[in-house]
Amino acid sequence: MDETSKKTALRMIPYGLYILTAQSEDQNISAATVNWVTQASFTPPLVAVGVKVDSQIHGIIKSSQTFALNILGKGQLDLAFTFFKPAQREGQTIGGQPFRPGTTGAPILENTPAFVECRLIDSIEAGDPSVFVGEVVDAGVSQEPEGRADEATLWLKELGEKAFYGG
Repeated sequence: MDETSKKTALRMIPYGLYILTAQSEDQNISAATVNWVTQASFTPPLVAVGVKVDSQIHGIIKSSQTFALNILGKGQLDLAFTFFKPAQREGQTIGGQPFRPGTTGAPILENTPAFVECRLIDSIEAGDPSVFVGEVVDAGVSQEPEGRADEATLWLKELGEKAFYGG
């Protein structure tokens, strides 16, 4: 396999940006910017998300069996960068961002245009990330998108010429 071609081809897969959040039984909260996300089923509604095995949030999702995907909107580059590194909880904020507990207890960020909250139903652990499959148990939209809903999502390519995933 030609390594350059492989890298280029994999970088042609488009990625949105999301803040993945989870809370442990002892109220420990974790949040991370992720982009390996896809809807996996309509009935039941399922999403799949890639989560680094060595991340704090991985262990919290495995133990709590719940997570939320907070969908970033256009212009929310600052939030994407905030959660590229570990963020601390202070009261009802994480990384300085207000949140509320969702129906499963997973944190829902209040300043994102939409969220989906999931119960973990399966995981595939075959690479450096695990692929978590979650059934959507709640969803909300705080900012109705103008036009196509997928055009309102912040894309990885909007982080600049040097921000790539894949390859």
